[in-house]
Amino acid sequence: MTNQYTPAKVWTMDNENGGQWASINRPDSGPRHEQALPNGEHPLQLHSLATPNGQKVTIMLEELLAKGVTAAEYDAYTINIGEGDQFGSGFVDINPNSKIPALLDTSTGTPTRVFESGNILLYLAEKFGHFLPKDLAAKTEVMNWLFWLQGSAPYLGGGFGHFYAYAPEKFEYPINRFTMETKRQLDVLDKQLANNQYIGGDEYSIADIAIWPWYGNLVLGNLYNAAEFLDVASYPHLLRWAKQVEQRDAVQRGRIVNRTFGEEWEQLSERHSAADIDAVLSKKP
Repeated sequence: MTNQYTPAKVWTMDNENGGQWASINRPDSGPRHEQALPNGEHPLQLHSLATPNGQKVTIMLEELLAKGVTAAEYDAYTINIGEGDQFGSGFVDINPNSKIPALLDTSTGTPTRVFESGNILLYLAEKFGHFLPKDLAAKTEVMNWLFWLQGSAPYLGGGFGHFYAYAPEKFEYPINRFTMETKRQLDVLDKQLANNQYIGGDEYSIADIAIWPWYGNLVLGNLYNAAEFLDVASYPHLLRWAKQVEQRDAVQRGRIVNRTFGEEWEQLSERHSAADIDAVLSKKP
């Protein structure tokens, strides 16, 4: 083995470790600058970016609106994580962990802050009564998969995605290690979907809304440009589900909110009404 690294007795951050996000990575928490957040007219105020974690929440909100839940109207503002917006004082007040997405619900008298994407999905499902079964056994199965996603996605994103797509140098060991784990996870999902229409059973739920932005986008070729490398064709049930969910109108709408990259017709940095999304999607060829 070449370039073997010997850890220090006590780790210190002597310099940036390179890579796309090196300039914002530090070993401490809390605000780094004063920055007030904008406020819109709706009770739900979302501060996010259209990463997979951000897409979870905007898809959920658009699904609720498609159900006719007018109280789920929301304002969505972009948090530019490359510029460090997540370390502004206003954002840290909502999420002390400085990660998107973060939601503020002002309909509750004293505003309720909600952070961690899985928790936001659960909060909205319980608040509005949709996409989470009432039956205890069925609800538990959905929650099994919601927690599975929250525990598994870091291996896909921070593990495979980082070393395969973003690390400043390519090293065989971490790529092999996290590729193996990612393929194991794809196999878990494929086997679950072999006998179920949706992740949690026969009904579309917050489990699907949580998992699709990560694993659906991955197998559809929209994440890390890694579909061929991972041989996603070998997971036919997962591919079937990914395509099925992708065709939902609310998914098409939610995936572009707070998106600042890609084609012109899929970029909407701020969202304040359905008309904002309609105007962007009207540009689709």
